Amino acid sequence: MNFLDPYLSQDLRNGNQITINADQACNFAKQVAGDFNPIHDADSKRFCVPGDLLFAIALNRYGLHSSMQFSFLEMLGADVPIIYSDNNEISAEDNKVHQDVSTANGKKIIAIETAGDRGDNADTIEKLALSYVRFSGQNFPHILAPLMQEQGVMINPARPLVIYKSMSFELDDVQAENISLQLDECSLDVQGKRGNGIFSFSLMSGDKKVGSGQKNLILSGLRAYDHDVITKFAAEYLAKRDKYLARA
Repeated sequence: MNFLDPYLSQDLRNGNQITINADQACNFAKQVAGDFNPIHDADSKRFCVPGDLLFAIALNRYGLHSSMQFSFLEMLGADVPIIYSDNNEISAEDNKVHQDVSTANGKKIIAIETAGDRGDNADTIEKLALSYVRFSGQNFPHILAPLMQEQGVMINPARPLVIYKSMSFELDDVQAENISLQLDECSLDVQGKRGNGIFSFSLMSGDKKVGSGQKNLILSGLRAYDHDVITKFAAEYLAKRDKYLARA
């Protein structure tokens, strides 16, 4: 059994279409990634499938490559059939293989570029995927809150919107074992009411660095920083997490 099986449904008779319902997506966010972003709550009016789940599925499908880049183009709602492309041709222009995740009616959700060596060890892929999504799920409040304070801005607590823009990494050894992530540096570039969060990380196999990567987030609806308001919001977020974990 693959570790992703509980969080998706696959129709092998219909072009390998995958669907993810709200409960599956919500459970992945909370149980696997530790991500309590309200837009991943099953009953949210603005619900979307976590980008980390779509990333983990892609990693499981395409394997590990020396170079991988994911560009998140659209948010995905619940119960929307999606297809992971199956392209094996290397582009003459950039020497990369271009894949995409699209809805059944052709709307592109993620653009993926891979290059270099490929590794298909299931245990290595699972450990890297889990390490990444758990790192990713902790972005708020531990990383983002101090960055917002530093820049004098904050998200709107009533309508918090923090979404993926892109993620990429370079891996020196696709056969490395027990790969984990280590945050190197982070920053927040603010342009008016919009911010770009940049997180650089190292990929580690034990004490050895075997690669590096970067995650980019978009923060929308930024406003002037209010320490009391954002502190209360962060405390409520963590209380929601702790309550869920205590019940699980």
